[in-house]
Amino acid sequence: MAARKTVTVLFCDIANFTPLDEALDPEVMRGVMEQYFEMVRHALERHGGTVEKFIGDAVMAVFGIPTAHDDDALRAVRAAIDVRTALGGLNQELEETHRVRLTIRTGVNTGEVVAGDPTDRQSFATGTAVATTQRLEAAARSGEILLGDSTYRLVSNAVLVEPLEPLTLKGKAKPVKAWRLLGVVEGAPAFPRRLDTPMVGREAELAALQGELDGATRERRCRLATIVGPAGIGKSRLGNELFAATRGRATALVGRCLAYGEGITYWPLRGIVLSATGSLSREGIAAFLEGDENAARVADRLAGAVGTAEAPPGTEETFWAVRRFLEHLARERPLILGVDELQWAEPTFLDLIEYLVGWTTDAPIVILGLGRPELLEHRPTWNTTSSLVVALEPLSGADSERLVEVLGGDVDAAERERILAGAEGNPLFVEQMLALAVEGGSREAIPPSIQALLAARLDRLDAGERSVLERAAVIGREFTAGAVATLSGDEPVASTLLSLVRRDLIEPDRSLIPGDDGFRFRHILIRDAAYLGLAKESRAGLHAQYAGWLESAAGELDEIVGYHLEQAFRYRQELGSADDALATRAGERLARAGRRAVGRGDLPAAVTLLSRAVALLPDSHDDRRELLPVLGSALMSTGDFGRAERVLDDALETARSAGDERLELRTVIEREFFRAFTNPEGAVDEIVAVADSAIPLLERLGDDLGLAKAWWLKSEVQVNACRWGARAENLERALEHARRAEDTGEQATISALLAQALHYGPAPVPQAIARCEELLEASHDTGLTAAVSSTLAALRAMQTEFEEARRLWADARSNYDELGLRLRRAARSLIPAEIELLAGNPGEAVSMLRWAHDTLDEMGVVSLRATIAAFLADALYEAGDVREARRFVDTAEELGAADDLVTQVMWRIARSKIESDSKLAEEALRLAETTDYPDLKARALVAVGELDAARIVYEAKGNVAAASQLLARHGASS
Repeated sequence: MAARKTVTVLFCDIANFTPLDEALDPEVMRGVMEQYFEMVRHALERHGGTVEKFIGDAVMAVFGIPTAHDDDALRAVRAAIDVRTALGGLNQELEETHRVRLTIRTGVNTGEVVAGDPTDRQSFATGTAVATTQRLEAAARSGEILLGDSTYRLVSNAVLVEPLEPLTLKGKAKPVKAWRLLGVVEGAPAFPRRLDTPMVGREAELAALQGELDGATRERRCRLATIVGPAGIGKSRLGNELFAATRGRATALVGRCLAYGEGITYWPLRGIVLSATGSLSREGIAAFLEGDENAARVADRLAGAVGTAEAPPGTEETFWAVRRFLEHLARERPLILGVDELQWAEPTFLDLIEYLVGWTTDAPIVILGLGRPELLEHRPTWNTTSSLVVALEPLSGADSERLVEVLGGDVDAAERERILAGAEGNPLFVEQMLALAVEGGSREAIPPSIQALLAARLDRLDAGERSVLERAAVIGREFTAGAVATLSGDEPVASTLLSLVRRDLIEPDRSLIPGDDGFRFRHILIRDAAYLGLAKESRAGLHAQYAGWLESAAGELDEIVGYHLEQAFRYRQELGSADDALATRAGERLARAGRRAVGRGDLPAAVTLLSRAVALLPDSHDDRRELLPVLGSALMSTGDFGRAERVLDDALETARSAGDERLELRTVIEREFFRAFTNPEGAVDEIVAVADSAIPLLERLGDDLGLAKAWWLKSEVQVNACRWGARAENLERALEHARRAEDTGEQATISALLAQALHYGPAPVPQAIARCEELLEASHDTGLTAAVSSTLAALRAMQTEFEEARRLWADARSNYDELGLRLRRAARSLIPAEIELLAGNPGEAVSMLRWAHDTLDEMGVVSLRATIAAFLADALYEAGDVREARRFVDTAEELGAADDLVTQVMWRIARSKIESDSKLAEEALRLAETTDYPDLKARALVAVGELDAARIVYEAKGNVAAASQLLARHGASS
């Protein structure tokens, strides 16, 4: 059934198609066009467009049919950009295969159409809006995207454009206003709110938030409450009302996530720490924490996180320090920790919030997050019964009328009705439309977007006010008077800033730069509207100028300085005057920030920063060559193996082209780690060959870090095969080189792996204990301390020192819990179970292993759960629970990988006992004999009845407890 709808239409056409068609064989041309149409269709449909027809070499799509969306115009514009971007990739392929390139021109326009029913194969859309779109496309030059004015007014807050002279289009009586689309501002920003007036509505939501604070106070634990809603719905207003309502009984601290702050993981902590302590320095934080036994350690980590000191390695330590700091703040009275614009937070910061909620003890804290609905797409588990999510809806008609009264706008009844109808319950729309009316703005139809409203307000500023606002916009949502004055040629700006405050465009704010007045835009959209009014050439110059000022005022902020230099370069590049020196400066800054992120274990931020640095630095730059393998390793650690492979391939080619043998070898090693992760079948021989060939070459080059990686790589092939002695030898070599390289992160990782190899391998217990104690003495990392302590616990138990073993495990478990390392604690639960089995307490071992199994099951971890299930089945049998033992041995057999020898041996041992199956026991022994894992061999020997041989294995290891237990239970074999 046909209907009248407002839609956005997109026409896309290949420029100079006829000469291209004549130059290619028809079959070749058909293949080219099929590739082109498939690429276009994918880009359009990905944004929700419906492809109506292919007309020769043209494509028509409609956004809003069959289902309308409130952002159909923006979807169409983004799709147009994506088509153009995707064409670049297709052209690379076409040049290689057919030596041709396609260029396109695109028109986008919005208007009313008659829409047919697509299920009846009717024409989807007809009307003047379609014809106008086609005329815009025909008027565009190759590579251009032209927007009709109606579309531009709907998307002006989110696009970068250049105005055109009005176009004379066929069939149009008057010239048509149009705009050249240059780019889309990703992540449409929200609308501003006035927070200085009484709140209207939201009483129930406020009561729910106060209930969370009451619960946190009563239970003395941390709770998470998240306010979500679209732009302008009143999130900040509700948050401020909670702060006001609890003033005097709770401490409120607020941090904000930066929209452009990619890689600035802990930026919200700057405002929180500064508000609480009055300082961001290590010394100032330590002074605030005076009396706390961990003051120095917490101050070191926090100063590293906020960027005022070098960050020690380890995300877990940073999380721990933040928790201890907040627990300190909440000792006297409850704490409300507000985090604004949370949808822009880095994944690691969201992980921090989850850690605080799960691990904060004896401290009444409410974390109040404010974000757009997409936040719950990043963290869907937040929308559960374990945390409060307040989803704000539009105000009712009565509440909207009350809001107009509260705001005090002196408008007549007709204007009031127009505002209420157009705002549709969005408090920001009510506020801003009323402000425009009071300022004497047009009383014509409601602007098609809130961005148009803001642009109209900004146009009423005088030249001086507009100039100051634009310079503030270059800085960002938050800025200081001194920075704006610098960008204004040191002209006085104080009175102008006060004028902008009176106009409700900006507001005073806490400054992070001592001695300089701070301000912030009332909302990010005001900032964006001012920013987009600047010419690109002006933006480029101001970004570069601000970066220079930042370098002198706050030189440690590599991420921020790098961002502004990057923006300056990108705009000059788009204008055809790319400044390679500017790109290099930006890349070097971002590279430093990325390396720090790697050092502190913040791999998501590291990937972002290093990727941008690599894109900016020239191919010949030493930093770029050095960064590529580091980026590849970080991508592997974050699970992005597809991109890691491409980066490592680039790294290898770059190193070879530069004749950098050291870097080439390091990259080859990283590629073998990649191979071991992604394609372990058949990788053993290749890994050993690569390591063996690299080691003498790296020795000749004196590259200790490369040698550490090479020896570590060589040890990886021994893990699944359970050849722990060889692994320990290789890791000892790796650790020595990591120490020479003074790489503390590599030392910690390798030391933990070495302790594990000493425990499971043939090293005699006294020798293994001595080595682990050396590693423990050298440890300055809590995670490493936990790993080595747990290994020592198992070794002490082998010497029948059960109380000392239990104490060491308790210390390790406490460290794991303190750092929130639940997975590692579950994995290491084999150790307390081993202690209790050696002490003759199989029931206690069952309890520990059952907890580990259930925890891993809850976390969705499969391979490790299979191993735990196998050991649990054996412990259950020893405890006399055969029925449960059978259930868990089934789990181990089902989940265990074929090349996981430990699991394969243990489930066979357990089942052979349950079913008295000697053949299974013999299979287990055959598998175990290929290893140098004493405990595994001895268990298999016991299963087949070779008790004396098992006792000899235990005694050779120095496992006195197991040998004595075996002798006591079975006596000497005949």
